[in-house]
Amino acid sequence: MGMLILGLVLFLGVHSTRIVADGWRTAMIGRLGEKRWKGLYALVSLVGFGLVIWGFGLARQQPVQWWAPPFATRHLAWLLTALAFILLAAAYVPRNAIKARLHHPMVLGVMFWAVAHLLANGNRAHVLLFGSFLVWAGLSFRAARARDRAALAVYPAGTASGTLMAVLAGMAAWAVFAFWAHGLLIGIRPV
Repeated sequence: MGMLILGLVLFLGVHSTRIVADGWRTAMIGRLGEKRWKGLYALVSLVGFGLVIWGFGLARQQPVQWWAPPFATRHLAWLLTALAFILLAAAYVPRNAIKARLHHPMVLGVMFWAVAHLLANGNRAHVLLFGSFLVWAGLSFRAARARDRAALAVYPAGTASGTLMAVLAGMAAWAVFAFWAHGLLIGIRPV
């Protein structure tokens, strides 16, 4: 569990600078330059992500089951992860109504993804991993919305075609991941 915890601290820690130390982050970008900051940020993120993967794999070898989720929660998890992929796509597809309305769909997608996995898994490693991401995403969303209000941010209005493209791209990515890539990469076939 130590590697998993260390990975989460590094990965979520670096992703939390805008939440807890936005002024420090801005000062560091000014001091280091944007390219060096992004390079350092990416390096710490990759090391943290690698440790999360390694630590989670180690923790799964000695599972500690805290509860047995009902079978029906798997179906709910499929729905929530599909919504998470749509929200993720909406973060990148231009001029869609989802981003125009929610402003930060990627972070909300992480929240849906984390809740889905918490509903479908009851062991300690899953609770630590997905619970950490859920807490981080909630704090990140709140901080991002506060920054939007302070800056009087305006998001472009969505179009029907942009929204449809976000939904279709999200569903296609979800299908590929749920039916093929999750089993290949994670070793668990959710569908």
